[in-house]
Order: sequence, then structure tokens, then C-alpha cells
Amino acid sequence: MAALKRREAREEVFRLLFETEFHGGMPPEEIFSLACEDRGFEGDGYIREVYFGVRERLEELDGLIARHSRGWRPDRITPVSRSILRLGIYEMRYVEDVPAAVAINEAVELTKRYDAEKARSFVNGVLNSVKDELEAERAL
Repeated sequence: MAALKRREAREEVFRLLFETEFHGGMPPEEIFSLACEDRGFEGDGYIREVYFGVRERLEELDGLIARHSRGWRPDRITPVSRSILRLGIYEMRYVEDVPAAVAINEAVELTKRYDAEKARSFVNGVLNSVKDELEAERAL
């Protein structure tokens, strides 16, 4: 299969992250392999890079989510929103060809599609707050 469009690849990464939430004992490599077999995206390097990148930096990403979610413990955030936030923050911080505005917009679109309506403003607010912090770090 040819590489997916970035939006489709991003959605596959979200789905993988969400699936991982429910298969806590299963290694991410196995989840990825099974998803490749089922959905046929094994040729897409973006999916592999971002999914495993998020998994490797989970503690850092969750720390940013906790710091910017203003009163919400990460375990109280829905698995859908948590997966979307992890993906959006990872893209802003580690994927150089994805501008922060695009990462935020795409995260909000995923939220519209997969989460409750009230989650949109929450995801948008957390990601904008993280964006401001990352921009401040880069300015130093």
C-alpha cells in the first residue's frame, strides 16, 4: 500500500494510541503489527515514527498534559482526548514539518469526530497552552 495522506496517517496513529489504552499488557510492537495486518498501513513511515515516538516519550507528554490541563488529572481525561493530546503535543514538539497550528487544528478535528462536543474546547485549550510553552522554550 502506498503511503497515506498525512491526515489519514495521523488518524491511524490516533487509533493505535487509543487501542493501546485498552491493551495495557500487550507490547506496542504487537499492537502495531496486528493493526498493520488488519488495516494494511505497514508501508507508512510516519505512522510508525509517530506512534513509537509517542510511546517512547509518554512520560514527558503526560507531564505536559498534566501541567496544562488545569485541574484535570491525566487519569480523568477520556482515553480519546488523552490519545489526541499525546499525538498533538508530539507533533508540535518532534515533527518539524508540522506547524503547531496544523497539529492543533488536526487534533480538534479528531476530537470533533471521536469525542464528546465539550472535549473540543478542552483539547484546544491544552494544546494552545502547550504551544505557548514550547514557543517560549525555543525563544530562549
